[in-house]
Amino acid sequence: MPARYPIRRPALDPLELPTQTGSFYPKPLDQVVNGRLKRRVGHALGLTDLGVSITVLMAGASTALRHYHTGNDEFVYVIDGEVSFISNRGEQVLSTGMCAGFPKGKKDGHHFVNKGDRPVQILEASTNTLPDSVVYPDNKLFLTLDAKRNATFINKPIKAAATNASKSRKKKRGKSGHRRTADRHGSGGRGGHVGARAHARSDQARRHH
Repeated sequence: MPARYPIRRPALDPLELPTQTGSFYPKPLDQVVNGRLKRRVGHALGLTDLGVSITVLMAGASTALRHYHTGNDEFVYVIDGEVSFISNRGEQVLSTGMCAGFPKGKKDGHHFVNKGDRPVQILEASTNTLPDSVVYPDNKLFLTLDAKRNATFINKPIKAAATNASKSRKKKRGKSGHRRTADRHGSGGRGGHVGARAHARSDQARRHH
């Protein structure tokens, strides 16, 4: 094991950071990340335009539901172990030193799953551009992130949801004679939203992931 020397900021030892578990996915979809341990390195270093995490996947854990982003690039590097990488092109195994990248807007749903019996350690990085939207093709689920990092899950295409919201606002203005602020978090309504208002930091949501 390599020697570990005393360091000071802006350097840090990721092992000294607390781990984060769980997810803000609607139940029962949140179970897919059981056994995922994240250390938010970028946040600890004060980075605002780049999200960086060191993530450990225990046996059976996934990085996220299979997804892609419309507004942010993503990059994953395997630090130690072997992990199943699943995308639109199928499944392949990445081992220590291998990596994968995902340009924003490319409709290639992806995630990483530990199908082995020992922990896997990976580095996850992404840009932190807001607003953003995330598509989960296997679950017919969509996530919108506004400029204030408020996250909303919906179960209809994001473009259709935006169009319907715009029509609703115009209709309300016509009836009342003045502009009304639409409920951007979509409480209630018919079939559009699958969860209540959710708050998430942009780099956490993108893992989200």
